[in-house]
Amino acid sequence: MAGSVSVQSVNGSSAKNRSLRAQASEGDLETAKIQVKSSGNVYPYVGIACLGAFLFGYHLGVVNGALEYLSKDLGITENTVLQGWVVSALLAGATIGSFTGGLLADKIGRTKTFMLDVIPLAAGVFLSGIAKSVETMILGRVLTGVGIGISSAIVPLYISEISPTEIRGTLGSVNQLSICIGILAALVAGLPLAGNPLWWRTMFTIALVPSVLLAVGMAFSPESPRWLYQQGRIAEAEVSIKRLFGKERVAEVMGDLDAAGRDSSEPEAGWLDLFSNRYRKVVSVGAALFLFQQFAGINAVVYYSTSVFRTAGIKSDVAASALVGVANVIGSTVAISLMDKQGRKSLLITSFAGMRNYCRHYSYKFVAFWSRNVLHLCVSVSLLSKGASMLLLSLTFSWKALTPYSGTLAVLGTVLYVLSFSLGAGPVPALLLPEIFASRIRAKAMALSLGTHWISNFVIGLYFLSIVNRFGLSTVYLGFGSVCILAIMYVSGNVVETKGRSLEEIELALA
Repeated sequence: MAGSVSVQSVNGSSAKNRSLRAQASEGDLETAKIQVKSSGNVYPYVGIACLGAFLFGYHLGVVNGALEYLSKDLGITENTVLQGWVVSALLAGATIGSFTGGLLADKIGRTKTFMLDVIPLAAGVFLSGIAKSVETMILGRVLTGVGIGISSAIVPLYISEISPTEIRGTLGSVNQLSICIGILAALVAGLPLAGNPLWWRTMFTIALVPSVLLAVGMAFSPESPRWLYQQGRIAEAEVSIKRLFGKERVAEVMGDLDAAGRDSSEPEAGWLDLFSNRYRKVVSVGAALFLFQQFAGINAVVYYSTSVFRTAGIKSDVAASALVGVANVIGSTVAISLMDKQGRKSLLITSFAGMRNYCRHYSYKFVAFWSRNVLHLCVSVSLLSKGASMLLLSLTFSWKALTPYSGTLAVLGTVLYVLSFSLGAGPVPALLLPEIFASRIRAKAMALSLGTHWISNFVIGLYFLSIVNRFGLSTVYLGFGSVCILAIMYVSGNVVETKGRSLEEIELALA
């Protein structure tokens, strides 16, 4: 796949840029830029969009601390099936929301979809907070799930379409960081529970605040220039570009949109078009990345983290959750600095590879890290930790020789796994997919991919304990490690590198 050399200037020729890009090799993706001070500012709008990602993380995490208390309040302490439905109802709603979000984003635009999203988000948390019965709680969780399903589809889509090419990876990674911060916020929100068992109601209803802020903020945010252009609203697209990138880049961005429009003047794709010969392969990449992400075991590791930490003498559930949450935030923060330097594909491969190979390489790599700069250190940590830490966890549960050290090794493996996941396998799929999907299928293909994510998440949550009881935790963890190997092979052969390319360039290259 050809790389790119992007020459940016106020009056630069888009034809010349495309010629230079076509001549670049795959390994030569560095960008030569003539820096122009921009009068636009994309950062506030990325921040507003990330409120949706924050809510995503918050609602995923809030029930973990509140479940014990709401179960007592609603009289379902002895009914694990109903407790499971309180947890899983969110995932069922999210599956619906992810498909709905793609449809709405294409029909009414990205910003209006955000504003409409406040309805299920607000209604869901309100019902959850006032619930006097488990039926009302489950309905509230389903509606909240619809809201976060919509957010999960349109936050990365909107950010990718409003971000400048040279920092699109960095800004896209903020989505995952916001999810992690949301999960940590849910943990902090649960601290008063020990002294006030009814605090769980406040934990749910307080989420009304960022929901309303998201809707209000989007009312003042620019629409995606690419969506406006596709709708034939050229003048509005130019105004949006000016607000986002500055008036200096209006001609350049419009030139890229014109070039892509001439090569792809077809109408908006339907759902069946996603399965046509033309798009089947690229759409399958989206589904596969989310399947690998889920079946590599992230939810199982997090689910068991509390009990694993107890074996190491960490008795506080809050401390255990905080340790995992902090590792997640640290990894996501580092990923932001790496995404536009190392590239999406390389981070995916190193993340999955490290999950598999930690035991064999840890000692050597650890020494080598300190002789390199911080970025190389972080990439190497990713390389060392994910499949390797899964192998470490598996051995901890099955190898008798490690029994005296099982607690410490299990904690180490868990933290390294979460850290590595957040460096690559976590943030990259949501960032990469809006980049590789053609504009006419982008929203629907994102919705389909996120639907795969939520369905697989639901299935794992539903059947994981049964599989562990039948085959044993060690065997299941080894299976997760095998998934990491398959992921490396798949990513190496099927995923293209998008670092340093505009969305229009990527669309033309994959056409």
